[in-house]
Amino acid sequence: MRDSCKVSIVLLLVLINGVFGDNPYRFFTWKITYGNIYPLGVKQQGILINGQFPGPHIDAITNDNIIISVFNYLKEPFLISWNGVQQRKNSWQDGVIGTTCPIPPGKNFTYIIQVKDQIGSFYYFPSLAFHKAAGAFGAIRIWSRPRIPVPFPSPDGDFWLLAGDWYKTNHYVLRRLLEAGRNLPFPDGVLINGRGWGGNTFTVHPGKTYRFRISNVGVATTLNFRIQGHTMKLVEVEGSHTIQNVYTSLDVHLGQSYSVLVTANQAPQDYYIVVSSRFTRKVLTTTSILHYSNSRRRVSGPVPSGPTLSIASSLYQARTIKRNLTASGPRPNPQGSYHYGLIKPGRTIILANSAPWINGKQRYAVNGASFVAPDTPLKLADYFKIPGVFNLGSIPTSPSGGNGGYLQSSVMAANFREFIEIVFQNWENSVQSWHISGYSFFVVGMDGGQWTTRSRSKYNLRDAVSRSTVQVYPRAWTAIYIALDNVGMWNIRSENWARQYLGQQFYLRVYTSSTSYRDEYPPPKNALMCGRARGRHTRPF
Repeated sequence: MRDSCKVSIVLLLVLINGVFGDNPYRFFTWKITYGNIYPLGVKQQGILINGQFPGPHIDAITNDNIIISVFNYLKEPFLISWNGVQQRKNSWQDGVIGTTCPIPPGKNFTYIIQVKDQIGSFYYFPSLAFHKAAGAFGAIRIWSRPRIPVPFPSPDGDFWLLAGDWYKTNHYVLRRLLEAGRNLPFPDGVLINGRGWGGNTFTVHPGKTYRFRISNVGVATTLNFRIQGHTMKLVEVEGSHTIQNVYTSLDVHLGQSYSVLVTANQAPQDYYIVVSSRFTRKVLTTTSILHYSNSRRRVSGPVPSGPTLSIASSLYQARTIKRNLTASGPRPNPQGSYHYGLIKPGRTIILANSAPWINGKQRYAVNGASFVAPDTPLKLADYFKIPGVFNLGSIPTSPSGGNGGYLQSSVMAANFREFIEIVFQNWENSVQSWHISGYSFFVVGMDGGQWTTRSRSKYNLRDAVSRSTVQVYPRAWTAIYIALDNVGMWNIRSENWARQYLGQQFYLRVYTSSTSYRDEYPPPKNALMCGRARGRHTRPF
């Protein structure tokens, strides 16, 4: 990107979007290409960013402005989304099909993102066409501002681990299977930072403490993370500082991110870092190496085993993950200063996942509605008042019963500054993982069986963890409280990517009649126009 173009974007942000100039800007140029990769020893087509698999990581500080110019050299449209980055007042930049026109082959688009009032561990990923099974994902680390206290001493090192299940089959073959109404096969393996068994080494010094940021970037499987002979102190979950419990292993569900502290306090040798699949009859396992700098002994002994099918142990662990009320978040005030438990929700939304067959093909649905992408991004259609793209209320706010389903570009209506309760009800035999773009929410309860109003007696109304992705166990429910303080069109989706691709998602339109930039930014001047929005203009400057 030329310097003059950079200056133009900065001036546009300061003058139009109200982003303050005293917050630093970080510029990136990414070239998206195909490339041969061999993560499980078999040649396959990957999607690379600047020739890298996984892609380059992003480091930023709270309130930084991130300018990423993405050049698409693929033969098909492409989009990147930012898992857990809230895009305050700016769902235009969320990078999903309901908000953003895809980048055409041979074209580019510049994302303009502010990590407003956020800290923590997140990741980015490609959101279209099952590209996620081919790469183009990477880590995002948002650091606290220097004057904001962090509830643990500065670690001696900071490592990121992008772990996920993986297929040897190319992504476009997997995509064709899904489009034919067939289920995907079981994954072939698990990767850590794009590599298979023993493919990564993390060097530590005796007596020092290190931060490991773990994200599950896979498409199908919950993972368990552990380090041979070492314990892990949990300190952060998707931007929320936690009570610092100690674990020997940690379940990381699809789309989730955790930070743990690990102290190199064992005999000086090499140790296994282990990631294995959870809740699968066939257990997939991969390893990396924790290498002590003065080690003269390689890893030895069997790979430490982890939990496999047990739901009870995972549920128990999930309930122990709580918010640190005295710690500061992105601002200096304590996280506990927001008393969510004293606010009565204005209404309850119940979301039930299902797996209907529609028109002779396997689909997935929420409250019976199986999402299909419209020809025009929902956000653009809403802004330009283009009729016929979507209808508010096209998805009900509670399940109606029955096993059927219907195809719909489903959008649910909500109002700015509502405080609501959402219950995820899972009657299927597999673990579900749900993500809400644009928000963090309080996980107030989870249990087996049918949710009822009596279930509220078990809620944690004091120190529930705040996060953006949550699991729902088989034949169970999970309840969250969420303050709708971010205007926009926000994706609520399954993090199981086959289910997401075949319809287990919808959009929540958080609306205000205000046209003030204080509440929502206008569409960016460089917004791509597609579908029925083609030829329209965002604003005259």
